[in-house]
Amino acid sequence: MRHRHLSTLTLALGIAVLLDVLRVWLPSVITLFGRAAETPAELLGAFALGWFLLALAAPTLVRRVGAAPVGLVAAGVLAVARLALTAQPGGPAQLWLACAGLFAGLVWLAAVAASVPRPVAGLALGLAGNAVGHALLGTEDLVWRGGVLAWSLSALLVLAFLAASAAVRRERAGARVRGDAAGTAAPATDAADGDAGRSVPTPGRRAWLLCGPALLLAGQVALAPALWSAAAGTGSPDFPGLVRPGNGALPGALAVLLFLAAALFRAPARVARVLWPLALLAGSVLFVTGLLVPAYLLTAAGLGGCLALTDTTDDGPAAADGRGAAEPRAAATDERGADGGRAGARRGRAAVLGMLVFAVATVAYYAAYDLGYPNGWAPVATAVLVALVAATAPLRPGPTPSGAASAGPALPATVRVAALAGLTALAGLAAALHVPPAQARATTTPAAVRVAAYNIRMGFGLDGRLDVDAVARELRGADVVLLSEVDRGWWLNGGHDTLALVAARLGMPYVFAPAADPVWGDAVLSRFPMRSGQTRRLTAHGAPTGAQALGVTLDLGGRELAVVATHLQPPPGRDPVEQAGEVAAFAGRYANGRPLVLGGDLNTEPDDPAFAEFTRSGLVDALAAARPLRTSPADDPRTQIDHVFVSPGLTATEVRAPRTEASDHLPVTLTVTLP
Repeated sequence: MRHRHLSTLTLALGIAVLLDVLRVWLPSVITLFGRAAETPAELLGAFALGWFLLALAAPTLVRRVGAAPVGLVAAGVLAVARLALTAQPGGPAQLWLACAGLFAGLVWLAAVAASVPRPVAGLALGLAGNAVGHALLGTEDLVWRGGVLAWSLSALLVLAFLAASAAVRRERAGARVRGDAAGTAAPATDAADGDAGRSVPTPGRRAWLLCGPALLLAGQVALAPALWSAAAGTGSPDFPGLVRPGNGALPGALAVLLFLAAALFRAPARVARVLWPLALLAGSVLFVTGLLVPAYLLTAAGLGGCLALTDTTDDGPAAADGRGAAEPRAAATDERGADGGRAGARRGRAAVLGMLVFAVATVAYYAAYDLGYPNGWAPVATAVLVALVAATAPLRPGPTPSGAASAGPALPATVRVAALAGLTALAGLAAALHVPPAQARATTTPAAVRVAAYNIRMGFGLDGRLDVDAVARELRGADVVLLSEVDRGWWLNGGHDTLALVAARLGMPYVFAPAADPVWGDAVLSRFPMRSGQTRRLTAHGAPTGAQALGVTLDLGGRELAVVATHLQPPPGRDPVEQAGEVAAFAGRYANGRPLVLGGDLNTEPDDPAFAEFTRSGLVDALAAARPLRTSPADDPRTQIDHVFVSPGLTATEVRAPRTEASDHLPVTLTVTLP
């Protein structure tokens, strides 16, 4: 393999490994370093940002020590951390392993940036490859799976990354020796005397600056398999505003196709400079408004196209003819050796600054759910940054620096076509591998229904591990499940579709209602046919996180049962009285005389005014016979905040709150006997 293409492969593998680590590090911050909604969001944000600020020193280290040794050591630490996380250590070990892997990954990026002026192909293939792998795994990463297959595939990925990194270093060392023997080695100075006082171009700086924003926009919108499935089942007339099981892998494959086609195949420059930034901006705005399918398709195409616009070896000011103002000699002077001199240092700084943008935008978006400010501007602002950097890039690739083998042009057309076709086909294959559970058929009317209500904390246990199997174990045997804190693609939690994973294990179809945003809310799963549904958004009354009430009608074989799932969000220091009243009123209207079961994380105690809103409406506390039934926190239950109410005439028996640490709440299970 030619040296420049080996560098592309190494970068793609490294991006995939780094993304795997990020999918563990992000949720570890909010489940292990602190607890979201309990630990101050400012403290969580400061801890997260600190690692990216610390990495700002990496380019200086690379310039003083050399890109090759720093990059190889950092790659080794990143690889070891990634492989060690496959053991699912949980607890502090998981947090600090993920932190070490993240920091090593940031240093590795700075080192790679010093010697790779044209990273776009590697970035694009790494982003797309990781997304396709995530889709094939049903959004449950190898890190969380364990077992022989997870270890084997993880080891294969890590070893390929290390082998490619070592091969790149050997080839660069060999090229340097051959250059010395031929007497063509470049001078060791940072710039020729004739360049003093001139603006020396920095090949690749724009592309590296977009690395961090691209990771965010890809993981949150453009190449997010959880978002593909979350958006797949919307729009049913019987379930307005709700989401039923759907398979989003096929439109997801289209997103991969659009992204890679735009990133690897350059459109006419003057058209691309307008088309791709506009597509990216439109996609980010649609994401904020909740139109997910056009959002991720437009964002995928726009992001890939914007990366392609920065695929140039000349980052000097754009000239009128589109060639850039810098001269070939200047580019060559600043691209000496494997470390890239001043240009390499500038690229390294651009890479870590771009990752700092990733961190700031991520913290800004998700902290809003604890602090209560509008957050739609964060992905849009990130898209604006990417669009501006891309739109102001030179219209054509500049001259390839002499002697800079790693700076080579884009991959050969055959390789690009093969990569595009292969990754698109694999994304489509995910559709066949992960078929959602089918709706049950109506049967004879049961005498009783087993009900479970559970705040699953996005699938993360108290040890910080994503453990969907543990969640499913607690829910087995239930006929109807009411879930709170359901995550269907938050990048903060690693981009998992927790609902689809739980539903697949239980073999139960579901109805999902967005609350905080389009991919975070509440759900009802049922072994009985679900005929219709309705959601009502609750007034915030000062609460920072959005809330809703989800009503679903179940067909019990000739009889109907109304089920309402909700998660009340109390204003700071207050009981959620107003929201409780809204839910009670909605439930009464929705049931309309039918038997009713209402439950969820209500964030209120039995003696509180909010609790009284439900009993005042005529509902009966289904857990009364088992009280006190403490459900939170799971490791030392002290509060009774998870509840189930039933309409008069229904009888609740076998009430339990089994001890488990699969979430920070305990589940509540009971049998409801029909009249």
